[in-house]
Amino acid sequence: MNQYVESVAGHAKLPEETIEADDRLSEADVAAVREVVAAATAADGVAPLHEQAMLQVTAERVATVRHLLMRHGERLVGYGQLDEGDASAPRLDCVVDPAARRHGRGRALVAWARAAVAPRALELWSHGDQPAAAALAERLGFERVRELWLMRRDLRDELPPMRSVPESIRIRTFRPGEDEEAWLALNARAFAEHPEQGRTTRADLDRRMKQPWFDPEGFFLAERDGQLVGFHWTKVHDADPPVGEVYVVGVDPEAQGLGLGGILTLIGLHHLRDRGLHTVLLYVEATNTPATAVYRRLGFAHAGTDVMYHG
Repeated sequence: MNQYVESVAGHAKLPEETIEADDRLSEADVAAVREVVAAATAADGVAPLHEQAMLQVTAERVATVRHLLMRHGERLVGYGQLDEGDASAPRLDCVVDPAARRHGRGRALVAWARAAVAPRALELWSHGDQPAAAALAERLGFERVRELWLMRRDLRDELPPMRSVPESIRIRTFRPGEDEEAWLALNARAFAEHPEQGRTTRADLDRRMKQPWFDPEGFFLAERDGQLVGFHWTKVHDADPPVGEVYVVGVDPEAQGLGLGGILTLIGLHHLRDRGLHTVLLYVEATNTPATAVYRRLGFAHAGTDVMYHG
């Protein structure tokens, strides 16, 4: 374990303020990080860490990840997750306990990560496009490079009717223990140019399949001549009331032109509605104009923005 103590962002040194970097969390630290994340989510109205980062808040070692634990005495006041597994640039997700903000702690976490990966650039996510994150990014010379839109739809409004499936296509649901490798290969083909989704590994898939929300009956596959050519993985968030998600829709480039994306999307939406859900959400690249147009035609509206900074 490395330990780092410094003046925090130009402020006077806070007593017993430390940043510890480790490649593995203890069970106690996992619980403490989740507590800080929950407090920040309640205060800000949006989760500070994206799903992949939260899945990596675990006592299991993740090869590409370093956990940054900022403590004030024995109390955890901030957390950063530095993931160097992306080929484009190392990525930092971080959060500061709302009760411990306005002391430069977020800036100190970013400074630690930046120094650790230098001379490479660093990528930061701001979930919900928080003004404080935008101000911090500007002060530190980060550039706003990417936007991910959150879109929502009320499932109580009438859905478009189901579309007919081409005769060459069979729709079925995911079979755990049988479909993992075929799905990973299809996902890699469908998202070859995507900076995150196309790099999904078997370990990433296994982590998701272990989550309480995983339901193979909501994971729809399109098959042609025994080969997977498309999918729509839906998700139900444990909220009050529960909220559905168009988790990810993918189509093999070799199967483009059959309308599978629209067919699979509607199958998933009807499935979520039939489960009694009132709301469905999805995330889409803001620059993906064809996709956002399709979702608008399906009744979705822009409801929020996540921002990536680079610097």
